[in-house]
Amino acid sequence: MISDKSKKGLERMPNRSLLYGTGLSSQHIRRPFIGIASGFTDLIPGHVDMRSLERFIERGIENQGGTPFIFGVPGICDGIAMGHAGMKYSLPSREVIADVIETVSRGHALDGLVLLTNCDKINPGMIMGALRLNIPAIVVTAGPMLSGHFGRKRLSLVRDTFEAVGRFKAGKIDEAERAFLERAACPSAGSCQGLYTANTTACLIETMGLSLPFCGTTPAVMADKKRIAYESGQKIVELVRKNIPPRQIVNRRALENAVTVDMALGGSTNTVLHLMAIAKEAQVDLDLNDFDRISRRTPHISNLRPGGDYFMEDLHYAGGIPAVLKVLGSLIKDNITVSGKRIKHIAQAAVIFDKEVIHSRHNPYHKEGGIAILWGNLASEGCVVKQSAVDKEVMRFEGKARVFNSEEEAMGAILGGKIKKGDVVVIRYEGPAGGPGMREMLAPTSAIVGMNLHKSVALITDGRFSGGTRGPCVGHIAPEAARGGLLAYLKDGDIINIDIPRRKIEVRLTQNEIEKRKKEIKILPPKIKTGCLSRYSKIVSSASQGAVFKS
Repeated sequence: MISDKSKKGLERMPNRSLLYGTGLSSQHIRRPFIGIASGFTDLIPGHVDMRSLERFIERGIENQGGTPFIFGVPGICDGIAMGHAGMKYSLPSREVIADVIETVSRGHALDGLVLLTNCDKINPGMIMGALRLNIPAIVVTAGPMLSGHFGRKRLSLVRDTFEAVGRFKAGKIDEAERAFLERAACPSAGSCQGLYTANTTACLIETMGLSLPFCGTTPAVMADKKRIAYESGQKIVELVRKNIPPRQIVNRRALENAVTVDMALGGSTNTVLHLMAIAKEAQVDLDLNDFDRISRRTPHISNLRPGGDYFMEDLHYAGGIPAVLKVLGSLIKDNITVSGKRIKHIAQAAVIFDKEVIHSRHNPYHKEGGIAILWGNLASEGCVVKQSAVDKEVMRFEGKARVFNSEEEAMGAILGGKIKKGDVVVIRYEGPAGGPGMREMLAPTSAIVGMNLHKSVALITDGRFSGGTRGPCVGHIAPEAARGGLLAYLKDGDIINIDIPRRKIEVRLTQNEIEKRKKEIKILPPKIKTGCLSRYSKIVSSASQGAVFKS
């Protein structure tokens, strides 16, 4: 066992003495040491109920003869960090979390890991750390939040808070309704109810084979989640004894399966960043071309919020990820999973309980997958759009640029009624290096929807979007403005063409005009010059490479 390095032999007598100081018995010291990397915090609704899951994971580990150790992992709630400087820390926290997993696990010579996580960048960060270590690991995602209610109408975070800001500003709802929605949209613990980043990554973790069947969709407050936690505790001891490390599971087949399910569900555009980052730690090549290639062949079969009207609980009761895998059939490649069952076996045994929630491949919501990769002079390295959340009439959009150097500037113009039909809102200097931190633009995109402009206004940015974004919104534009991308040289009134079916994004400028502007317009200096964000901006790679640290 790896842990023998810290506990076995005469020379480790002091080490064992300290372990006895924690309350362990000699029997515990002889067992495999299993770390429970817990994201518990009072700050994140998706993580507040993790204390009970920790207990059930511990029970499972003890039941199979392992010794559990809980340690803390930091986390940021994207929704709470949204719209202010706090969001600059969200994506960088992914790298911090991976480093925490590596540091604690190596420092204490752990034999295996249970990754107890749920939200946003915490999910990929934990997996990146486990893959870097390549010691046996299993993931327990704490589960989605239940839908809120306004009478018989079901509520979710994005439509009924973020988009409600725009509706209130436009006079479509009154103060009493606004206040009710604020209190009722998030009625329980769990990750936000739609197919936003947290739930998308949870589904993809299950698809990759790193968590047990139904873990990704089982709501946070259900007893089934505790049973999954218990069984995961049992399974990790088995994985350690059989020496099945995560890179044996997260291979090329697993990653292509994850992209396929992502496209079939219409998941968050953030998964493009996270799957490329996970692939890097798994030592597998995965790039933007893979996402677009898989999207073109994969039908969009389940229409959850924000693009559709279904919730995560609907997907769960319809059969969960196993049912999605069954529908996708030959598009899914066989592979091993932490459950001990192969992915094809899980798919074959699945039952599809609701064919309205999970359509067949022959009757999809859209013929192509949820995400498209666009290219052109504005994005020579590529950019990302959630095409499943774009109305058919604006899949091709041409308009005049309205240029802003920050999210705050753009938000002020949107809520101030200065954005008109035919405008393309350009938000630049919000990329990985320029932000720094590549903030999500959910507040401005939701305000546009709430003010009923999403069929007449587009938005493009070198920042990113939450899975909650709707409308012709193009993110991850690379190269970003701060690193000399053409975005830095745009002016108000420039004509921008977005053509999602043809995968094109262009600004109508001659090469001579572009070169002239590059001589006249200076790249803005870094916004933050001290602390961890300053360090991050210097070593982070392009969004087209997953916004990971440069080697």
